[in-house]
Amino acid sequence: MSGSRMKDTVIEEKRYYSISEVSRITGLEQYVLRYWEKEFPTLKPRKNRGGNRLYTSRDIELVNRIKHLRKSEGLTIQGARAKLTMRRGSEEKNRSISHAKTRTILGKMRKDVEDLMKLFS
Repeated sequence: MSGSRMKDTVIEEKRYYSISEVSRITGLEQYVLRYWEKEFPTLKPRKNRGGNRLYTSRDIELVNRIKHLRKSEGLTIQGARAKLTMRRGSEEKNRSISHAKTRTILGKMRKDVEDLMKLFS
């Protein structure tokens, strides 16, 4: 399996992730994810019939972008919301998206390793 093919497999491994999986992938508490849904209109995971949240990879990337804006850039909720909605130069936007995708892939890999460790312990 080539490197890019394997990378695609990791990224597209699941169609939907539960809030507990997203919490593990991003390193954020579930209550933070629920709060951010209220504060960021673009973060709207689907809900199943039971009311459970179903996050896509794109949702997880958005969470990682918000996390970066809040933690690394030190922006307030309002500042992060404004930065996400304002038009940015393509280079800055691409860098931000690339950073979020990298954080998402690393988080998924961390979750997979934790799952494997549970299997073998």
